[in-house]
Amino acid sequence: MNRAGGEFAARIIAWQQRHGRHDLPWQRTRDPYRVWLSEIMLQQTQVASVLAYYPRFLARFPDVTSLAEAEEDEVLGLWSGLGYYSRARNLHRCAREVMARFGGAFPRTAAELVTLPGIGRSTAAAIAAFCFGERAAILDGNVKRVLTRRFGIADDLSEARHERALWQRAEGLLPTTDLARQMPIYTQGLMDLGAGICSQRRPACAICPLVDVCVAARGGEPQRYPVKTRRPARRQLTLWLLHARDERGRVWLVQRPGTGIWARLFCLPLHEGEAALRVSLPAAAQASAVAWPAFRHVLTHRDLDIHIVSARVQAADMSGAVGRWFAADEWPALGLPAPIRAFLQQAC
Repeated sequence: MNRAGGEFAARIIAWQQRHGRHDLPWQRTRDPYRVWLSEIMLQQTQVASVLAYYPRFLARFPDVTSLAEAEEDEVLGLWSGLGYYSRARNLHRCAREVMARFGGAFPRTAAELVTLPGIGRSTAAAIAAFCFGERAAILDGNVKRVLTRRFGIADDLSEARHERALWQRAEGLLPTTDLARQMPIYTQGLMDLGAGICSQRRPACAICPLVDVCVAARGGEPQRYPVKTRRPARRQLTLWLLHARDERGRVWLVQRPGTGIWARLFCLPLHEGEAALRVSLPAAAQASAVAWPAFRHVLTHRDLDIHIVSARVQAADMSGAVGRWFAADEWPALGLPAPIRAFLQQAC
């Protein structure tokens, strides 16, 4: 590590100790299971949302053994509403691999951690740094923003070679001494700085510990960084869903396929369009079917325009169809897409 790197790490560590976050529940442990769980939950999710899910998840699955032994449907049920459900499926797979490959003990190096399902390079480094003091660099979206602004890196990170160069830069900035103590503080400091100070749209440069050496702050255009020209195109998808209830007030739900939108979650039956939906209903139910106002649900790279039609049907009318009836005290425990859960809470 060069002199500039040593100064950078020292500033981050000093700032984190004085101004960073210290009271998050996953900061009071070096248990890799709990740190891993927090890191997966925090991917593309705000801390405030994770704080509601983290203790509830731990209460049901306090260790990797209990998670590995669970059924996937129960894991998805506890995850329901947190979004990005592939994380929950990989979480479950990962727990089972930790049991099978490592005897229930998480590996201690980033190189081994990254071989597990759902654990990428940055997440592996975070777990290794927090739990084992390994000298490993993180490079999530927040850290990319901090580094590109501090050093004025205007290279297009859509190109793999520029991404690799930024990884090398991040590795060169790491602490070199007293790693067991400094690596957790430094890693947390970068996370805190990117999340709370060096924000995407309104960075608080005036109170940033790097402001006097930051190229972006000096140029007055921090929003220019990081540069990434190629972004996934947004797609629009129209969904027609049947909300069928029987004479006992139960709702009919089906489990989605293992791939595609809302994979393996329980959902209202999906139809190709309004006509196909209404034709699927018994004649007696067609006349009384009511369409709810359409609404849009926004995902990272996709806009879902959702149309729901409610109908009262006899339980026997669904005999032979794929799916099953769920009572009002049953469906809340299922893994449900967030817009479907919100609708059922309103409609049932």
